[in-house]
Amino acid sequence: MARTLISSGSDFERVAGYSRAVVDGRWVFVSGTTGFDYAAGTIADSVEEQTHQTFRNIAAALEKAGAGLKDVVRIRVYLSESTDFPKVAPILGEYMGEVRPANTTVVCQLVDPRMKVEIEVTARR
Repeated sequence: MARTLISSGSDFERVAGYSRAVVDGRWVFVSGTTGFDYAAGTIADSVEEQTHQTFRNIAAALEKAGAGLKDVVRIRVYLSESTDFPKVAPILGEYMGEVRPANTTVVCQLVDPRMKVEIEVTARR
């Protein structure tokens, strides 16, 4: 099977030389995704809305790959502030509660100070 590259249309993907997602056989690897609304070019102030938008962005990439959130087997969550975890955890449960993928959450600095959460997933179609 050929490798397929999926783009969200973000200029940053071109500049930084990466794809929003890569499909390799049955596997789909979605890059770290943030809460930017790519169509509007905006990002919400709240970590909660950023997390919801992040899942919308991930779901769109997975759909282009012929997969969905139900196919996620691994999730990595990056938070800029540890105090945001209690706000983000229930939202993770909302999207991943039935799927229950392996999860790692890390607190770290993100590349844009407006970003409060970044999530990457691996799915198997």
